[in-house]
Amino acid sequence: MTTMTTGVYEVPQEHRDFLEGIRAVVQGKVVPRAAEIDRKGEYPWDIRKIFGEADILALPFAEEYGGTGTGTLMLQMAVEEIAKASASCALILMVQELGTLPIQLFGTDEQKQRFLPRCATGEWSAAFALSEPEAGSDPSSMRTVAVRDGDEWVINGQKNWITNASIADFYVVFAKTDRESGRMSAFIVEKDRPGFDPGPLEHKLGIKGSPTGQPSFTDVRVPAENLLGVEGKGLSLALTVLERTRLGAAAQAVGIAQGATDYANQYAKERIAFGKPINQLQGIQFKLADMETKTAAARELLYKACAMADRGEPGLGKYTSMAKLFASDVAMEVTVEAVQVLGGYGYVEDYPVERMMRDAKITQIYEGTNEIQRVVIARAMAG
Repeated sequence: MTTMTTGVYEVPQEHRDFLEGIRAVVQGKVVPRAAEIDRKGEYPWDIRKIFGEADILALPFAEEYGGTGTGTLMLQMAVEEIAKASASCALILMVQELGTLPIQLFGTDEQKQRFLPRCATGEWSAAFALSEPEAGSDPSSMRTVAVRDGDEWVINGQKNWITNASIADFYVVFAKTDRESGRMSAFIVEKDRPGFDPGPLEHKLGIKGSPTGQPSFTDVRVPAENLLGVEGKGLSLALTVLERTRLGAAAQAVGIAQGATDYANQYAKERIAFGKPINQLQGIQFKLADMETKTAAARELLYKACAMADRGEPGLGKYTSMAKLFASDVAMEVTVEAVQVLGGYGYVEDYPVERMMRDAKITQIYEGTNEIQRVVIARAMAG
């Protein structure tokens, strides 16, 4: 009889200690800034600097590139911890993984040495430029093209919904390189390349402290050595990366849900109605109990998927999709309930739960919409 891996995860003591340090940074530096970051809608450079100094931005990387070498579970636990206080600040870490994982998985030694160490310190940040105005869930509709010209590639096109637009030092850009077959390739494009424009930024419902923009490429020339991975294999590269990085969206969702649950629970202990704290009223108790239970269930699914990624187990895509789907739906549901627990106070900006509700919505959309996640899960089930 073969032994079956159950996907149970272990959190080593040194990871727990590291997480305590991250929690201290979040409580001391992020919590006091969270509301202002959302209100001003400005990228929090100060928080990014603090994350870099605390080795938080080293979490996605191997030790040989200056990273912590602590793996996926530790990384996503950190995302979750930051997202409890600020989803916008959690994105700083999430995109540090999303924009560099293509290089980590598919880059040449030279590309890794050129880009990864400066990202591990937090000096540089990256962006992942796949989506376009007419190509979101369906990347095959992409219109951006790259044409070989001697020792260079010439890129033309328009991207959309790109996190870190305007502040990224380089972009991993996907473009069609074979129009007949529709095959695409991936390229590293530095921000100072002539013809590159970071474009206008979106005005969004939530995650307002994280810039989302529409970068464009007009005859942007990059050297042949900036091709990432194998020419024509860009789509499989993107899907391989997203299979891992959607765990970041799941972790962010779990963090938002836990942050909202904790705040609503504390509020319910102190708010008096009908002569007693409202946490003694069954209508409120049942809401809080369901919020805590669903958030805990989402976390278990997330941590199992992270452990599978760290161990290189088969069937990862199904589990990362399930974690992202379930956690983001829970985050939306829980934050709506948190607003309800606070009543009128939940609806005003003086309290954080309305921000958490706005931030939660995007977790159902980006890193692959939840409709796409259901397609991935169903295909995996069909074998």
